[in-house]
Amino acid sequence: VQLQASGGGLVQPGGCLRLSCAASGRNFSTYSMGWFRQAPGKEREPVATMSGNGLNTYYANSVKGRFTISTDNANKNTIYLQMNGLKPEDTAVYYCVSDPRPSSWLSYRYAYWGQGTQVTVSS
Repeated sequence: VQLQASGGGLVQPGGCLRLSCAASGRNFSTYSMGWFRQAPGKEREPVATMSGNGLNTYYANSVKGRFTISTDNANKNTIYLQMNGLKPEDTAVYYCVSDPRPSSWLSYRYAYWGQGTQVTVSS
């Protein structure tokens, strides 16, 4: 299983980025998928998750209304995190995750992790 995250970068406050995560090595059609992030000196935290059937999405309160998790098709070969209205506090390394079990807000519930992509929000 491989999760390859991309799309991070440097953006000004209020700007937008779209992260992508290419998933391979399994049939992810029933897998829960999601994004976590970790800022320097802070604990890793959940950002957004998608249920195995792709019908339910969940967001951290800090990103609700600004971020959107989506997938390209039912097989979830690629998942996205559209990030709008970025704030300096969104600066972190973002990780895509996947697991055959139901989606969870707990990082240890995800067996598969991508390598992370850096998002920096600064003027």
